[in-house]
Amino acid sequence: MFDFNTLVEFSRNNCIGICAFLVPANILTTLLTIVLTFLNRPMGQVWISIGFACLFASIMLLHVYTWFMIGVIMPPTYILLSLAITCLLANFLVIMWRRNSLQFFSFGK
Repeated sequence: MFDFNTLVEFSRNNCIGICAFLVPANILTTLLTIVLTFLNRPMGQVWISIGFACLFASIMLLHVYTWFMIGVIMPPTYILLSLAITCLLANFLVIMWRRNSLQFFSFGK
């Protein structure tokens, strides 16, 4: 059976390792999404990058919320929370920009 408390304890006990992976993963996958968009790569490649970026950002959000659950209110928790939200917003804006730019360029056809 799935034990939520064990997963939460694992997240808090291995915070350094989790953050050491998730911070660069969030930044690199979001940057990759932006680069692929501006290089006008096929939408399938952009969606794969967006999927990984949103996955890493969501895991970061859940990890930060495990600290909020026990009342840890420190600058690193807010910094990590803002990084995850920024990455999610950047990926969402890429989706919106890509759809609007495709509609704009197909207007003349």
